[in-house]
Amino acid sequence: MSRNTSDKRLMVAKTYKLYIGGKFPRTESGRTFEARSPSGELLANLCRASRKDLREAVVVARKAFSDWSNRSGYNRGQILYRIAEMMEGRAEQMVNEICSQGVPATKSRKEVETAIERFVHYAGWADKYAQVHSSVNPVSSSHFNFSVPEAMGIVGIVAPNEPSILGLSTLLAPALAGGNVTIALVSETYPLAPATFAEILHSSDVPSGVVNILTGFRKELLPDLSTHMDVNAILAADLSPKERKLTEENSALNLKRVVHLPSKAISATNHPGLSPILSLQETKTTWHPIGT
Repeated sequence: MSRNTSDKRLMVAKTYKLYIGGKFPRTESGRTFEARSPSGELLANLCRASRKDLREAVVVARKAFSDWSNRSGYNRGQILYRIAEMMEGRAEQMVNEICSQGVPATKSRKEVETAIERFVHYAGWADKYAQVHSSVNPVSSSHFNFSVPEAMGIVGIVAPNEPSILGLSTLLAPALAGGNVTIALVSETYPLAPATFAEILHSSDVPSGVVNILTGFRKELLPDLSTHMDVNAILAADLSPKERKLTEENSALNLKRVVHLPSKAISATNHPGLSPILSLQETKTTWHPIGT
């Protein structure tokens, strides 16, 4: 019996998974949420991460920290540039995904292009920021004294809802360039491009566990991210006054550093510069005895 080819084909809606430890697990809760177009058309389903998923991401990030932070800045720069290369290859897909949720085409294209440029920019700084911001300190004793920046550890990234992929790239790239590992809470309003970005990471040279991408609702995940005792810092943008207050109060439990970038730093016409890298560094000072 021949098939009627004139029948409209039923679309197979994609379900985007989480990205934890270099793998794409489904959320342990089994929950999902929908991404829809302005007209109400279903575009995709996305896993709705739970607190347990967040805790699992912290465990794998901690295991990945030693290797990533001990790599040379030059090697980390190579990997960030590779991410930019892979993003370039799927730029059109990300533009279409952002457009499908109601963002104008010109604005979407500019957002994706700037997001790629962010990774190229911080790739160039990965082996240079330590040279610029290290110092040899004068001391009044027979010691050689010098200070160098070192990565803090696990950084929780709280990306803005809009612009989704540019906001994520602006926060993520400097954290990685500085030798930190990350757990990113991505846009819940425009989640498609960030979810595709996780697939881009998987096909680049980023070691497993260095970047973990969680889709879901910020109100569910932010309290646990900010209170987790093994998260060393939070880099955020677009937090409401209530969310910012909650994050800062919770982070005081383990002296977690909270850095909030202003909205203008996320836009395509502005650039945050080196401050996001340096704000996620500790300064190590070494005293080395000298003399006859």
